[in-house]
Amino acid sequence: MKLDILAFGSHPDDVELGCGATLAKEIKSGRKAGIIDLTRGELGTRGSAELRDLEAAKAAEILGVSVRENLRFADGFFVNDKAHQLEVIKMIRKYRPEIVFCNSIDDRHIDHGKGSKLVSDACFLSGLVKVVTLLDGEVQLPWRPKVVYHYIQWKNLEPDFVVDVTGYMDVKMESIKAYASQFYDPNSEEPQTPITSRNFFDSLDYRARDLGRLTGTDHAEGFTVERLLAVNSVWDLK
Repeated sequence: MKLDILAFGSHPDDVELGCGATLAKEIKSGRKAGIIDLTRGELGTRGSAELRDLEAAKAAEILGVSVRENLRFADGFFVNDKAHQLEVIKMIRKYRPEIVFCNSIDDRHIDHGKGSKLVSDACFLSGLVKVVTLLDGEVQLPWRPKVVYHYIQWKNLEPDFVVDVTGYMDVKMESIKAYASQFYDPNSEEPQTPITSRNFFDSLDYRARDLGRLTGTDHAEGFTVERLLAVNSVWDLK
């Protein structure tokens, strides 16, 4: 299956939090999108890996993605080395996306920056003919996505561009609520974490509102880029 967009997250829920509304909008417009989670989030303070599996499947259904896979790397301890790069390359060559979304280049959780660099490096290596990968016993053809965009997470990084996601925040928030074990629940007896507060949950909306305010829309999601952006015409800019 060829996808238009392949979104990677170090943990289940990273994609929903960072670019869920953008994915929902692109899917609604007819694009095919998928999600690859690098780990099962097994070190998360709340819930369990098995519960996160179920929550991730529900979130994927809400967003309408065509596929979701989990590479089962070690949460907190995966590294950007050849073995891990090859596993990511297999996914890139399997789904041949034009665009890749991945974690923030710098963030509070150590896995986010690591995952960002791992996926970015794999996107480049995936285009090299002499990097050989096998999937289901068959040699895969090289494939390099046209662009890699990094969604913004905990740290309020300055975006290089934003996507108008007006009308798609409800879908994003519903996909996040699918991770009931991870976020704000006043009735939960599990330990509190920085992402379980009401303030964190509310911040997802007011950050999108603020980016929308700055760009003349109701809501927006921000991304950073690895290379210079170009447009065909100044009229392409809003």
